[in-house]
Amino acid sequence: MARKTLVLASMIFTAATLPASAAGNAEAGKKKAGQCQTCHGMDGMSKLPEAPHLAGQNPIYLVSALNDYKSGARKNEMMSVVIGALTPEDINDLAAYYASIQITVTPPK
Repeated sequence: MARKTLVLASMIFTAATLPASAAGNAEAGKKKAGQCQTCHGMDGMSKLPEAPHLAGQNPIYLVSALNDYKSGARKNEMMSVVIGALTPEDINDLAAYYASIQITVTPPK
């Protein structure tokens, strides 16, 4: 139990120290999302089965994933085409935009 508490505390500390890196402008991100819409949709709901939904996703995760594509740590042919031109500001703005999209979930009955 103590280990779980330590892991949870570490995760909370990490999350508390990271938001500045994920701070972006959602309105600017919406304007930049045109290049993403073919696969991920302007509404953040994927149009292709192999592309993930981005709507409502944690902005810190999105920034991390996009930076991993940019550095080559994550590989995807389509992402490698679009990621090269994105600046850190673009990445933060896109993450803020997709994170700001509210989604609703209907649990199964």
